[in-house]
Amino acid sequence: MPQQTPVPAPTSTPSPTPTPTPIPRRPHGSGPTTDTMSRPHKRPPTLPRPKLRLEVRDLRSRGAQDLLTAVNAGEALEEATQGVLRHLYTADSRIPGTRSVTLVLEDMQGVAYTTGSELDGDHKEIHLSTAYVAGIAPAGRKRDEILGVLWHEMVHCWQWNAWGTAPGGLIEGIADWVRLRGGYAPPHWSRTADGDWDAGYQHTGYFLAYLEGRFGDGTVARVNEALREGRYEEGAFWPGLFGARVARLWEDYGEWLRRREEEEELVVVEREDGEGEGEGKGEGKGKGEGKDTSAERK
Repeated sequence: MPQQTPVPAPTSTPSPTPTPTPIPRRPHGSGPTTDTMSRPHKRPPTLPRPKLRLEVRDLRSRGAQDLLTAVNAGEALEEATQGVLRHLYTADSRIPGTRSVTLVLEDMQGVAYTTGSELDGDHKEIHLSTAYVAGIAPAGRKRDEILGVLWHEMVHCWQWNAWGTAPGGLIEGIADWVRLRGGYAPPHWSRTADGDWDAGYQHTGYFLAYLEGRFGDGTVARVNEALREGRYEEGAFWPGLFGARVARLWEDYGEWLRRREEEEELVVVEREDGEGEGEGKGEGKGKGEGKDTSAERK
């Protein structure tokens, strides 16, 4: 049987805009615990270590120089590789046989994309736009943005895709979920339950973070593993994992978000009320102290 290879993503990482056997279920409606920097689930005892290569098409370009100044390319690729494998695979997982990953820095439109090399699908190439790197602002965000893009693209070198039948939004959402778990979410990202669950990128990434929190560590790894086992059929895929259709899970996510927002607004109101009361008490106390002092002097 031929080995699956991840779907090429010619427009994998978008320019930023301002602004997983069934899993034991927690009680209905319970929310996730955390989104970022969570402890990885039990990982494989030995992680693959593919060859890591760097190809710079124009060493004089500002973007290439910026990247080589901001990060150590070898260390960045190694960190991304090991981080992706820790979050997507467990001790019982079958990991794709990726043999090498080459980071190609070149002047191109967009941000980045990942594809198989001319050799075969086991040799991956991450193409990163030097023009995009040069334009990252503010300069203090350049390192984290580069690492975030590399984590996202590295997922495409290792994830399963249901033999090419998985929704593109799910594929991209898993990639941004791993980026989120790595701690490289950019400041303009936000959680929303508007539109469809499979809109992709951080939109789907935060939905997967909700599922990870609700059903426990290793949830997204099991989603990825299920994408290895056969073709994707939405009506069977999600109930097989969670006992509910994805539309229902998406509704639950929206309800959780609304409760979260209401609780945050309540905390803000209580804090403001408390500060107001504190100021009033302070003023009254001050006046009282003035009267007492005056009386003592008399």
